[in-house]
Amino acid sequence: MKKKIAMYWGAGCGGCDVSLLGIHEKLLDVLEKADIVFWPCATDFKYEDLEKMEDGEIDIAFYNGAIRTEENEKIAKLLRKKSKILVAYGSCATEGCVIGLANLYDRDEIFNAVYLDNETTPNEKKIIPQGMEKEGIELPEFLPSLKTLEQVVKVDAAIPGCPPPSPVLEEALNALLEGRTEFGKEVALCDECPRKDTKPDKIEIERFYRWHEKEDDGSCFLAQGMICMGPATRAGCGGECTSAGIPCTGCMGPVPKVENQGIAMLSAIASIIEDMDEEKERAVMESIKDMVGTFYKFSTAKLLPYGRFKDES
Repeated sequence: MKKKIAMYWGAGCGGCDVSLLGIHEKLLDVLEKADIVFWPCATDFKYEDLEKMEDGEIDIAFYNGAIRTEENEKIAKLLRKKSKILVAYGSCATEGCVIGLANLYDRDEIFNAVYLDNETTPNEKKIIPQGMEKEGIELPEFLPSLKTLEQVVKVDAAIPGCPPPSPVLEEALNALLEGRTEFGKEVALCDECPRKDTKPDKIEIERFYRWHEKEDDGSCFLAQGMICMGPATRAGCGGECTSAGIPCTGCMGPVPKVENQGIAMLSAIASIIEDMDEEKERAVMESIKDMVGTFYKFSTAKLLPYGRFKDES
């Protein structure tokens, strides 16, 4: 019998839904083995359709996007109940992704910045979103902070990437349809990067540059004094960004068994500039702009979980 699969879109950009179509004709191979029974982003499925299903009726459910509203949380719990295997699909679901940087601020600060202190958006009545239901239309509550899928329900497998690259997705789909929840490479991106032969053991630089501030000579970005998250990022994408002249920003998440991707990358940087004197080393590190956005661009929500704010003890 064919497997029953589902896909849900939480808080995200929609790129993960599109990425499923990005495997092109191989999607037909998937559909030979599985039927899509719930995918509201692509077809006219209703929440009522999901609610009517038996518990465990769905073989594999893919949840992409993060948990930002009570609606996202409700459907995450419902999919967990209705599915045998629940998969965190993409960086938003696994780590919170770029939108997880919002966890540096509380809900009131976010609303004030967007709706009240924003000169480009006229809001004379000072109206901000409120959870409500009126005339059959429901506006879900905006949660105090953004959460990853695993911070809400038990997750059986994870597919990394923003969005998951086709080679990663193809391997994951094949494994899941065979009943396996373990897949993916166990090494860092540097192992498959086309620039790996120029990766330095040590570097002598005056400062770190952002990638658009310096002409790329084709060698390892770190050797050129540009931050590349490759040493702390899981392989699998084939170095798509580094091949295109853009340093890795870490969307594939940390190398397996590494909990904190940012600290792992800072350790890698420390190891290649350790021969500098203390004053020069400090100047080099201070040249890195936006430390959180650089080293925790995708993992802020995972490492700054629900309920932890700067004004709490």
